[in-house]
Amino acid sequence: MDISWWQILLLTLYAGYQILDELEINSSAGSAVFAGFITGLIMGDVKAGLLIGGSMQLTILGVGTFGGASRIDANSGTVLATAFSVAVGMKPTQAIAAIAVPVASLMIQTDILARFTNTFFAHRIDKNIEDFNYSAINRNFLLGNIPWALSRQIPVFLALAFGGGLVTKVVNYLNTDLKWLGDGLSVAGAVLPAVGFAILLRYLPVKKHFPYLILGFTLTALLSTIFTSIQTLGTGLQGVAKDFSSTFNSLPMLAIALIGFGLAAISYKKDITQNNGGSGSSGSNSSSEKQEDSQQNDNDEGEIEDDEL
Repeated sequence: MDISWWQILLLTLYAGYQILDELEINSSAGSAVFAGFITGLIMGDVKAGLLIGGSMQLTILGVGTFGGASRIDANSGTVLATAFSVAVGMKPTQAIAAIAVPVASLMIQTDILARFTNTFFAHRIDKNIEDFNYSAINRNFLLGNIPWALSRQIPVFLALAFGGGLVTKVVNYLNTDLKWLGDGLSVAGAVLPAVGFAILLRYLPVKKHFPYLILGFTLTALLSTIFTSIQTLGTGLQGVAKDFSSTFNSLPMLAIALIGFGLAAISYKKDITQNNGGSGSSGSNSSSEKQEDSQQNDNDEGEIEDDEL
């Protein structure tokens, strides 16, 4: 399947929009999972797009930028990985490790180039501020979006327009002569979301809330085992009894998320209660002490000490 010109056009336009959304609009359309959804919708395989986008979103779960630092562009990596995965029939997990992650890392260079280029408009805005030229300030602010958009659009367009043949050859090698490498990339692509969780746990107060971590892991493991066993049993019954028909759903992750939300709400209420000084008489005592301190400060205000005379 070749990538059509209109698909290249739409994906190129989205590649430029997603970075602007991430920087200014903040509608979540500039996230990796949304990039996978949009690309999958354009390419005709939303499932593959969500799988790649969701995996990349989890991979960068604990990655953030501080100050002017650049980070990997998971969105552009998701766009290209999804497009080529659908176009050449590449496994999504293989596309994550072979295309999405390398592209996301290489896009750091174009991100730095966009930052350097954008300083031209920043200096013009500084001059406009000195001249009180407000219309020029707004104009140069909008023009500053051009380098940001082009830093994503140009690489994505070139890769989609001219990289299809190269990707097809690589996929053929990974499925034939280098099948061992292709299988390894598939495993790596499936494991990458765990890296994102590990980075996130590095920054979360795990030591303070480790009971919740143990409880969440245990609940997920137990429920996964139960649901898997029920599915296996149902499949066996369907094979024996032809008249038996029923749908056995897998573990609903929404239920796990709601359990986590409930535990988080309990912890939040507990912290709020402690920060407010407890309840009952202890809370009223601390409140009265604060009022007395405030009244004492009001009485002392304006008094002249002897050493000030």
